[in-house]
This record gives sequence, C-alpha cells and structure tokens, in this order.
Amino acid sequence: MSKLFSQDSPYKNRARWLAIAWTLLIFILCFLPGQELPDVDIPFIDKWAHLVLFGIFSFLWLCSTPTRNAYFLCSLFTITVFVGWLVEYIQGHYVSGRTQDNMDTLVDSVGGLIGILVFVMLFYANERKQAAQKR
Repeated sequence: MSKLFSQDSPYKNRARWLAIAWTLLIFILCFLPGQELPDVDIPFIDKWAHLVLFGIFSFLWLCSTPTRNAYFLCSLFTITVFVGWLVEYIQGHYVSGRTQDNMDTLVDSVGGLIGILVFVMLFYANERKQAAQKR
C-alpha cells in the first residue's frame, strides 16, 4: 500500500483509470434529474455526498500522479473548484429539477482540499517510513 504514495508507484496507471471513472461518476450522479433522486431523511446528506465525491476525486487524481509539488497541488485544487462550479452551473441551467447551489461548490472545494491534505499526509508518512527503513 505504501508504494501507492511514492513517485515510482506501479499503480499510477490503474489510479488514473479509477480517477477517470470517478470523475465520470460525479458527472453522472450530479446530472440525474431531481425527480430521480431518492428522498433521504439525513440532515445535509447532499453536502456530505459532495464532500466525499470531491475528496475522493482529488485523492484519486493525486494517486495517478503522486507528488507533493506545490504547483501541481494548487493546480489540482483549482481544477477541483472549477469542476465543482461547472457541475453546479450545469445543474442549475440544464438539468430539470436541479438548482445551482453555491454552498455545494464550497463543499466540493473543501472536499477537494481534504482529499489533497490526506494524500500529502500519507505521502509524507510513506517517505518517513522509507527513510527509517534505510537507516
């Protein structure tokens, strides 16, 4: 598992395909018409769903390109924010029964940031573990 968080990870190609599939899943789920969504009685379930979807989104894309390069991390965060906004814009303008919710965009951004932070922490922990094994 620790190889997943190293730059020479043999799982990068698999992670890339999984990230692509996850991105498509986000678009599919977010573009379902409002009347097709199940009625769930959990407070803020919509926000939790967005947090998880976009946290995993950024995490998987980092697994496909394992790095702690600040430019790449900022670029991925910017892409996450843009994709979250794009989903909400399309929902509000082109999907029946759905509205654009700027709070969802904010939650998407927070989820993406959490995914990036979790990856960076695991990447750092993996580096420390490898350094300790070399001693």
